[in-house]
Parts: sequence; C-alpha cells; structure tokens
Amino acid sequence: MSARNALASLLFAIVCGFGAAAPASAASSSASYSDLGDRLAGAEFEAWYGAMGRLREDFDQICGDTFCEGDYSNIQPLRLRCSADARGRVGQCVWTFAASNEEIDAATGRISVQPKVWRCRLPLAPMTSVSALVGALDVAEPLYATLPGTSKSIYDGLSDCL
Repeated sequence: MSARNALASLLFAIVCGFGAAAPASAASSSASYSDLGDRLAGAEFEAWYGAMGRLREDFDQICGDTFCEGDYSNIQPLRLRCSADARGRVGQCVWTFAASNEEIDAATGRISVQPKVWRCRLPLAPMTSVSALVGALDVAEPLYATLPGTSKSIYDGLSDCL
C-alpha cells in the first residue's frame, strides 16, 4: 500500500508541474471565478467535502473491474476541482487522475516508466448552480448520482475520459 501512495504522490507532483500556476496576466485580471470550495460555508461546505471523500471511495470500489485494467492498472484519483462564479454558478469541474506502466528490461534490470495523466471534465449542464451540484452529490454514492439538468453522472463522464 505504501508503494501505491508513493506512486500517487509522485504522479500528483508531475500533474502539479503541468501548468498548475496561472500566468501573471491571468492572475492580475479581475476574474470572477474561484474554487467552488472557497464559496461554501456551513452545511454546504460539509456536504461538498464529504462528497469528495465518497467519490474517491466509489472510484476505488469500481476501479479494478472497469477503468483500472490493461497497461494502466494503478489509476489513482488526484483531485476534483470545480470553478464557480460570484453568482453561484459552476464554470467547470475537472477530476484529474494519474497512473503509470512499468516495464522491466530482463537483460539489464532497468525499469522504464510511462506515466499518464487524465483530465476528466464532469458532464455538467450550462448554468448549473453550486447549490444544485452540492445537493446532487450529497448522497451515499455520488459517482452514480444524476448531475443537475442532465441525464448523466460523474461515472458517465469518466467512462468517456479514462
């Protein structure tokens, strides 16, 4: 299990290096979007972060039978991040995942690693409200919950991405 956590940490570091910082011009503009979690308080805050934990659990439960087959059998969810505007509307949600495939050279003992990162957009309806999204995901198995204004779930979005 510690090797799996080490891999997840390493891959997270790789992902963070892929343009995680905003350009200076973007940071200095008067952007109206920020992290959805920063716009929550009280019960919505608790519901959102509870749903984030349950989403990871849901993914872990199905990974081996679905997405985690083939060359990249060690897919790890990294972070689900959503943007929201000052009016309480969700801009976009992206859940990042990472994995690696390792090959051992029998002649030399060297190990080659092929890392892979996925950026999966949630299939949200335009103008989805923060409250509606938080409410939809505040269930026992949020991976399968129907997203507001759609007939799709986060699982459906991952099926199109991973």
